[in-house]
Amino acid sequence: MLRIAICGGSGYTGIELLRILAGHTEARITAVTSEKSAGKSIHEVFPHLHAYKDLVYEPLDRKKLLEKADLFFLALPHGASQEAVHFFFGNNKKVIDLSADYRLSDAGTYEAWYGLPHAYVPTLKKAVYGLPEIYRSRIKKAKLIANPGCYPTSAILGLLPLVRNKVIDYSSIIIDSKSGTSGAGRKADLAVSYCEVNEGFKAYGIGTHRHTPEIEQEVSNLAGKKVTVNFTPHLLPVDRGILTTIYARPAKKISESELRGMYLRAYKNEPFVKVHKPGVYPNIKNVRGTNFCEIGLKLNERTNTLIIVTAIDNLVKGASGQAVHNMNIMMGFGETEGLRSLAIFP
Repeated sequence: MLRIAICGGSGYTGIELLRILAGHTEARITAVTSEKSAGKSIHEVFPHLHAYKDLVYEPLDRKKLLEKADLFFLALPHGASQEAVHFFFGNNKKVIDLSADYRLSDAGTYEAWYGLPHAYVPTLKKAVYGLPEIYRSRIKKAKLIANPGCYPTSAILGLLPLVRNKVIDYSSIIIDSKSGTSGAGRKADLAVSYCEVNEGFKAYGIGTHRHTPEIEQEVSNLAGKKVTVNFTPHLLPVDRGILTTIYARPAKKISESELRGMYLRAYKNEPFVKVHKPGVYPNIKNVRGTNFCEIGLKLNERTNTLIIVTAIDNLVKGASGQAVHNMNIMMGFGETEGLRSLAIFP
């Protein structure tokens, strides 16, 4: 039985890890940290997590935690993960980091977008970007996984077949994403409070959102050349879910059936990617609580534009579910272990 510690277990991604791992047959959570809730049982703080009546939140004491777990999930804020990841990884523990601290392979790019220097560049260089649909073979051998961001997951999976098959003009890529408010984290913030968000819908971070370089890094890796994109996120007045619509011009003549064939071939063996039938498009309601990415396709012949629509749950496929998928691959467990349910919520 794999012993697991969750550092930062009272935020949304930490809560999702607890929910998902309660049904995992190969893993047991032996420690969960939270500075604000230290000393309280998990069930006391989150009554819906019935499986954890006897597990108590504790402070993040790295040395004490070392003896309690074999694999560490870090669900800490950006910047706060740097040192903790370095410590656990340096002490020969397997680590899956859900922050952005180890996603960008270039330390200068990280500092430019996050406003912090990266203090552990040698450790950064050993991190594997944890998108299973691209890096499965590397994930199998990895000891440190940088779990992808939610927006990048939805965008990269939508673009992957197009870029691999070199069928689009890379300079034409436009990514338009809408996310539920849980993407902002579990914190007191006026901008994402109920009265500010309810009955509203707005764009934010236009041209400046920190997930932009992550998308560009992975699309550039797929393309074998530097690619820049126009990425605009929007805030939806819902709890969870991301709907991403991608626009790109074909670089050569292509039919919609050929387009669909590319996606079916790319994802035929992927347990968590579903390509819809012609004329059917994703809805965030249908992926809520699941680890699926659903994809719909359209060739607008009138404007000669390829339109790709993806939907994920930002807290599951966009965070904690993908982290568990990465753990399953790392440890040689069945990839769908703990993630088989099609829906948890009504």
